[in-house]
Amino acid sequence: MAIYNYEALKDGKEIVKGKVEADDVREARDNVRRLGFTPTKVYEERLGKDAKADAAATAKPGQMKALGLADKIDFTSTLQILASSGIPMIESLLFIENDAAKLKIRLVAKELRTQIMAGATFADTLSKYPEQFGQIYIGLCKAGEDSGELEKTLDRLLEILNKQAAIKSKVVGTLMYPMFVICLAVIIVLVMLMFVFPVFKEMFDNMGKDLPWITAVLMEAGLFLKKFWYLVPLILGSIAFSIIYLFKWEPSRRRIDKISLEIPLLRDLVQFSNFANFIAVMQVAYDAGVPIVECLYLAVLTLTNYTLKEKVDQATLLVQQGQHLSVALRATESVPKMILFMIATGEQSGRLGDMLLQATRFIDKKLDDIVDTMTKMIEPLMLIVIGSIVLTLALALYLPLFGSYVE
Repeated sequence: MAIYNYEALKDGKEIVKGKVEADDVREARDNVRRLGFTPTKVYEERLGKDAKADAAATAKPGQMKALGLADKIDFTSTLQILASSGIPMIESLLFIENDAAKLKIRLVAKELRTQIMAGATFADTLSKYPEQFGQIYIGLCKAGEDSGELEKTLDRLLEILNKQAAIKSKVVGTLMYPMFVICLAVIIVLVMLMFVFPVFKEMFDNMGKDLPWITAVLMEAGLFLKKFWYLVPLILGSIAFSIIYLFKWEPSRRRIDKISLEIPLLRDLVQFSNFANFIAVMQVAYDAGVPIVECLYLAVLTLTNYTLKEKVDQATLLVQQGQHLSVALRATESVPKMILFMIATGEQSGRLGDMLLQATRFIDKKLDDIVDTMTKMIEPLMLIVIGSIVLTLALALYLPLFGSYVE
């Protein structure tokens, strides 16, 4: 028999601590349940601070596989279902370790279970892997564990992850059509320049006349690309790399973020897609009992637009100085007015959590409307782009022929 220390919930709210005797951890948990408590942490007494230090020393965060958004959803969904069924954290992680579909999720569950068995809490273990889980995930789990509502927090966290996936899907879906059209246009132009224009060269030369400038330029470009065909993938790759680099390099990204907020419809898409995650995290953290300033710190991490992030950072400082949340956010002049109104109403009525939830629903509906509008606008714009390309190529081929007929 060994002595086990435990922390448990009494009546689902009060945290109690104590010791029980048992042969193993499973029996110790059963003994804690017989006392009428819900165990949250059980470890053998000899595994005290030394064991926790050893566990921290042997942990290698860099070896844990990074979890994508879909992986986090799978992991959190399974963990939430098991936790809400009353299954202890260690046993839940053991189930995921043995039965998860993806290897990376099984490895993550194994690492977490190992450290929790050594005496660490769930949130403390997560905090060692910020690159894998992110500060928002870690912060909300810590708040839920401290308040004794980890199951509810996991459920709310799952809603946030699903919301992020939905927003990402909407934005990607909106951009998919124009990207397809652009790629198709590039292929058409390359085929015309490399295979069609060179065929007409001999015929145009036999006319003995100067070619229109547009025909001459495209003809030279086509002959050059046909001769140096191996440069085509290099040119396309360089263009793609340059675009990606511009969106990742901080100075250019800041400039792009600023410009995107000056284009009417694009501004709405950027604002609402950013504040959808921002308000969702605010609502979950606030309901979990996190102080409002810490709620802001967690929510700011979701903002991907540098301009919006800087402005909300300034609002956070104002809230720290004692300013009301709605007044501080209004000073940024970047938060939609309807959201500000809901936050102000929530502050005045003492129902900020409820109003933040209403704000998330309003943003979801508004974002759907913006995506629908952009989709309807993109289709005719793409038709204009394709039509312009076809018209330019057609004029380049037929202008010399029209000139010979006129004479």
